Parts: sequence; C-alpha cells; structure tokens
Amino acid sequence: MPDVRSALREAAERLAATSDTARLDAELLMAHVLGVSRTELLLRHLHSGPPANFTSILDRRLNHEPIAYILGTQPFYGLDLEVGPAVLIPRGDSETVIDAARLAREGRPPARILDLGTGSGALLLAALTLWPEAQGIGLERSAAARAVAARNAARNGLAPRAQVIAGDWTRSGWADGLGQFDLVLANPPYVEEGAALDLSVSAHEPSEALFAGPEGLDDYRLLIPALPALLAPGGTALVEIGATQSEAVAALAQATGLTAKVHHDLASRPRCVEMA
Repeated sequence: MPDVRSALREAAERLAATSDTARLDAELLMAHVLGVSRTELLLRHLHSGPPANFTSILDRRLNHEPIAYILGTQPFYGLDLEVGPAVLIPRGDSETVIDAARLAREGRPPARILDLGTGSGALLLAALTLWPEAQGIGLERSAAARAVAARNAARNGLAPRAQVIAGDWTRSGWADGLGQFDLVLANPPYVEEGAALDLSVSAHEPSEALFAGPEGLDDYRLLIPALPALLAPGGTALVEIGATQSEAVAALAQATGLTAKVHHDLASRPRCVEMA
C-alpha cells in the first residue's frame, strides 16, 4: 500500500524537471497538506497513508507556481509573512538591505522609516523589528498588496507602528505631505524588459513589481531625485539593485547630490546602494 515515504519519492522524481530543490519541495508540500511541520512529517508521518489532496497541490508546483504562494507564507528576517500573487516573494537577497541599514544607522536609531513600494511589507516590518521605538510608513500603489502588507503588520504584532498607505511614484506630487524620514528603504522594480526569468517568477509573480524599462533603471530615475526632500538631516536611504546596476544607480545618486555606497550580498554580488 502506498505511504507518505513512497509518495514523497515519486513527487521528487516528478519535480526534478521543475525545481532544483525537488525533494525539499515535495516535503514542504506534504507537510503543508498534512498540517504539520516538515520535522514532524519526517519523524512521525512517513509510514502514514498519503493524503488524497496531495496530488492537486503537487500539480500546482509542477506548473511552476512558487512554493511560497502554495504555502501562503514566506520567512524573512525572522518574520513570518503572508504572500500571494499580489506581492513579490521576499527573498534572502533583500535581507542585504536590512543588514546594510542596521550598519548605516548603528548608534543612530531612526525615529521615522519609509518603505517605498512596500509590497508584502517585508523591508518595513523587518526594520521596525530592529528599531522598536520607530514608526514606519509603507507606500504602495497596489490595493491588493496594501492589504497583504497590513495583514503582515498585524500578524507580526507591528500594526500599531506600521502605516500602509496608497502612493505611486510614477504620478506627480506623489511625495507631497509625507514629511521627512531618518531611513528610507526601497526594493523597486529593476528587471530589464525582456529579461529571461525562471517560469516560477515570470508566470506567477506580479510583473509590475519586476520590470523597469529596457535597462531596469526607470524606477530609480523617478525615486532617487525625490530622496533629498524625503530625508531628514542625517538621514539614510537604501535601495535594492540588480547585480549589474551598482554603477548606474550610484551615478544617479551622485547626480542628485547624494553620496553612494554599494553593499554586497552573501554571494558577493552588488545588492543595494546606500545614499545620504
């Protein structure tokens, strides 16, 4: 009689053409269907009968749907975040922005934080966990994404300090009335139009949060000139970048009268630019 162990083996074999982490994917999906942790699955459920709805969940992954969307959550900087097709999946690369912010503001805790294009709220909420006295605003043009960010603030106990508001930096006057901030964070769209992406990204994640013109720089050209007015005296801005964009983004910062410092991710690739 089939059991969970054999179902996992078969699922991993089928997923091998779709995923570089086929066995892990199979285990995470099975644990999700059973309503247990992956550890509990491996310790207690391998000899149980496989659940009937595992096949339908597996089919979603075989169609390149991201694991995080199927599970409905994604960890980020110690937070448990709700994710879905309205928002990009927070990735470890973006934690570089938070690490760089922590270093940049060492001994100078920010009182006001702004996250431009907050999406799931990942950057804003991670920053608020680092600085428990800070208040933050997440600006987002997508109503569906704003709803996700607000729920994430609530599920992580940060709603009293996190305000999620509507805003679109492609419209004139978008920054009017926001005031000034000690820390501004942004992970804007920065993928070049026509870039080859994994199907799990291109077919499922929101394109409006990915693509930014032929060089991937269109949103930086709008955001960076607005930063001097948004930064309080002594303030710091950090924007995530693509691995080949450090020189172009630094040049935009310098042309605006800001200093620019590039931070690298764990793979030693340029990943964010610090401006002040």
